[in-house]
Amino acid sequence: MLIVQKFGGTSVGDLERIRNVARRVARYRDQGHDLVVVVSAMAGETDRLLSLAHEITPDPSPRELDMLVATGEQVTASLLAITLKALGYPARAFLAHQIPILTDALHTRARIQDIQPERLREALSRGEVAVVAGFQGMTEEGDITTLGRGGSDTTAVALAAALKADLCEIFTDVEGVYTADPRIVSRARKLEKISYEEMLELASAGAKVLDIRAVELAMVYKVPVHVRSTFSEAPGTIITEEDEEMEKVLVSGVTYNRNEARISLYGVPDQPGVAARIFGPIAERGILVDMIIQTGRPDGRADLTFTVPRTTLREAVRLVEEVARQIGAERVESAEDIAKVSIVGAGMRTHAGVAAKMFETLARHGINIQMISTSEIKVSCVIDEKFTELAVRALHEAFGLDRPPEEER
Repeated sequence: MLIVQKFGGTSVGDLERIRNVARRVARYRDQGHDLVVVVSAMAGETDRLLSLAHEITPDPSPRELDMLVATGEQVTASLLAITLKALGYPARAFLAHQIPILTDALHTRARIQDIQPERLREALSRGEVAVVAGFQGMTEEGDITTLGRGGSDTTAVALAAALKADLCEIFTDVEGVYTADPRIVSRARKLEKISYEEMLELASAGAKVLDIRAVELAMVYKVPVHVRSTFSEAPGTIITEEDEEMEKVLVSGVTYNRNEARISLYGVPDQPGVAARIFGPIAERGILVDMIIQTGRPDGRADLTFTVPRTTLREAVRLVEEVARQIGAERVESAEDIAKVSIVGAGMRTHAGVAAKMFETLARHGINIQMISTSEIKVSCVIDEKFTELAVRALHEAFGLDRPPEEER
């Protein structure tokens, strides 16, 4: 089999853990598998590098930031290759530009546009383990880019798709995908398998097990993904195409996202084209907008509220305030003390009353809903951040997620 494996920052946090990863990779190689291993920077290294830059200036150049933080993965890739060779296993480390992994030019949150994996295939044909620095890419002009937080997941799945690998394994510090965050819900259960679509919704709603872009790629290219722990031999969670058994489960998981911020524009002219003027500059900067609510007013104006990642709030507010002046809006307000809680399940397609049950549960615990968003298999509510853990526990219990699916049915 051709297997792409990804090891996160905790998995390669120090030299002993890198040795453990090398020994695990060696066991796969002994079984006859061809391996491409994607690695993140050692735990805490990216934050350390970013803090150095921000000690110099509060607003460092995104291009130079990418040059800086990409070095973290380079260190890990070379150390793992050195370790594998010391164990007697041929290995070769690759940076993104050596493959190459081509991206757009949106520094610090670039998107992969093309991968030309011939050099990796050549290394595999020589019996080498190809060790790839995750998280990074390069533009057509040769500039280094990075893919944003969780970008190594995206690197791994993209390489698996380009190489037509048999499996992509994501090794992390948890044993798989759970019905809720085990740190908050003690009775959370590990799922044996979950559909691409459910995982995509969980990731978009804040689940940190797998980057949302990695799930998108896996779904488009039908890459089977196995999320499992670096520190255990236990099987993890398989992310794959939906089947009939998955549809029988009403709700598969409850998740939350504290990295949310709210922006409100009051007194916006209620005219065609105004929304495009507001959201156009935000889209050009690659800032993701999640929930949007517009409320009409009797005076011919409207109030518009939407959410963005908290890390991009300052930039988004600056862009919105500029547009607000141009269109004559009354004022712009923002808030960071919010969180999003979501329930996800393929069974929602064929079961009524799921949203109502969620709203009733939150109301019973005195939790006010500020915004609501729905999809075919997800319901999300924005609430006051201080109620996040209470909401997650209450919803997990209300939908019977602490019980096996057959017992719930």
